[in-house]
Amino acid sequence: MRFAQITDLHIKPPGELAYGKVDTAHFLNLAIDELNALGEQLDAILITGDLVDGGKPEEYRYLRSCLSRLQVPFYLMVGNHDAREALRAEFPDHAYLNDGGTYVQYAVDVGPLRIIALDSIIEGASAGTLCDERLAWLDTELQQSRDRPVVVALHHPPFSTAVADLDGILLDPEAARQLAALIQTHPNVERVISGHLHRTLYARFGGTIASTCPATAHQVALDLRENAAPAFIMEPPAYALHLWEPASGLVTHHVYLAKYDGPYLYGADNASLS
Repeated sequence: MRFAQITDLHIKPPGELAYGKVDTAHFLNLAIDELNALGEQLDAILITGDLVDGGKPEEYRYLRSCLSRLQVPFYLMVGNHDAREALRAEFPDHAYLNDGGTYVQYAVDVGPLRIIALDSIIEGASAGTLCDERLAWLDTELQQSRDRPVVVALHHPPFSTAVADLDGILLDPEAARQLAALIQTHPNVERVISGHLHRTLYARFGGTIASTCPATAHQVALDLRENAAPAFIMEPPAYALHLWEPASGLVTHHVYLAKYDGPYLYGADNASLS
């Protein structure tokens, strides 16, 4: 079973650039080309939030027109740049978006894997949370999924990054603590996956692994200084390819969308893989 994770699309209205610099729709279309090229190798795509940049209906219309080219089933999640009702209005055929009532959260089966998608947004804020209602919903879903491998997805990472500016916009510490305690009681949770940070990160969390995925467009510049100003950088866009097998569990590759020289076959001139 294989599913791709793309995140932080930040689609603007047609003709507008994010931060006056980034043609986010162009980069999304590059990702779509790459994902379509995988064909039958791919079972589904999970898009982990910040689908658009301003939560505007016209942005969701443009997003839908871009995603209409995808040849693989895809599932949408919300991030802090999204608006729940505008998303639901533009994607009425994605009935799962209503499964969580007030919140855009749901559970879907992708082959033998159960994906549980959480709504971690606080309207009007960059940081995220999980209220008692959302945590109770997750508890119920996990209880019902004890006999199968599970991936829990939410937009906001629940772990510290050691980057001062990023640590101010994560899942709030109390919600992260409660989430970790809940995940800890379910050893069948293979991974907790997130977006939001526009970088690749991994951390121990709740007895499993938590990870983030690079954005399809701009990345956040890595600067470990305490007083560093927030900035973005045009590092190569990327997506995560998650592969699950009974013997190995969940294995993840990060795939860069930029074009590079190659590939070249090993074996020429006595070259070897190692």
